[in-house]
Amino acid sequence: MSSTQTSVDFVMISVTVWFIMFPLCPGQPTAQLGTTPNIKHIVVGRCYNYITVVNPSLRFDCEDIWRQFEESVVRQSSFNVTVDYHQMFYATPQTWPCDRCLFWSKTRRLVHSYTAVERHFWTLEDTLVGYMFNELVWCGQEEDSGFDFSSCPAWAACRHHPVYSLWRQASGNFAEMACGNITVLLNGSIANAFNRKSMFGSVELDGLDPHRVDYVNIKVVTDLEGPFIESCSQGSVVDLIQILRSRGFRWTCTDNDETLMILQCMQNPKQSSCQKCANSFSRRSSLTFN
Repeated sequence: MSSTQTSVDFVMISVTVWFIMFPLCPGQPTAQLGTTPNIKHIVVGRCYNYITVVNPSLRFDCEDIWRQFEESVVRQSSFNVTVDYHQMFYATPQTWPCDRCLFWSKTRRLVHSYTAVERHFWTLEDTLVGYMFNELVWCGQEEDSGFDFSSCPAWAACRHHPVYSLWRQASGNFAEMACGNITVLLNGSIANAFNRKSMFGSVELDGLDPHRVDYVNIKVVTDLEGPFIESCSQGSVVDLIQILRSRGFRWTCTDNDETLMILQCMQNPKQSSCQKCANSFSRRSSLTFN
């Protein structure tokens, strides 16, 4: 047997063993790295940065917020227990102006590039709680008063998980506060751009109040080179529009917003569609100056 074939067989066996050892939640949950190291310093530091630099009009006790968070998580099972962060959210009341809420699903990288340019938008990650806990992992230990730094279950697949519980509660609060014109950014290059099981589909959409929200502005963006799977008139986005209609929302829907397309070209200017746009712009500029 060749060395190449041996390597391939080894990889296939390794992958098979991985799936056998770590079945998906809600059975025995997939293990991942434990609580983010130095999580207290990160969270408290982000809190002070937020109330000092990002939004200095706020006055919060960052140490108290941490205590409320810690008391919610420690001495809890790391899965199949919904953690109640009520006291922590009570310690971080926050409101935001109308016409600024931006919701998203499966567009994480692009949406934060978008808010960096369109600075009047706010995502969940721009709120205090979202800012403090973004991209962190944590779980407690039932028999111990501290965090488990060695192993936590994979939270994205588990509805009853300390990380999922926080984002679910934060998402519900964010949606309930939304007012005026709101925007939703969806990925048209995947099937089920609107997924009823996603955080937007299962929590935020249901939390929106048609008496507070004037328009739901949907933006469907695809990868510039495709695949072009869903749009305002095709796929699950149509289902979202039907739900909005049934609940009395007014809405708009835009495919491939120009600003979003430019942002994608800035991130990957070598794509052929970006070259075509650049050449077209150059020709128009030349005609203008001539």
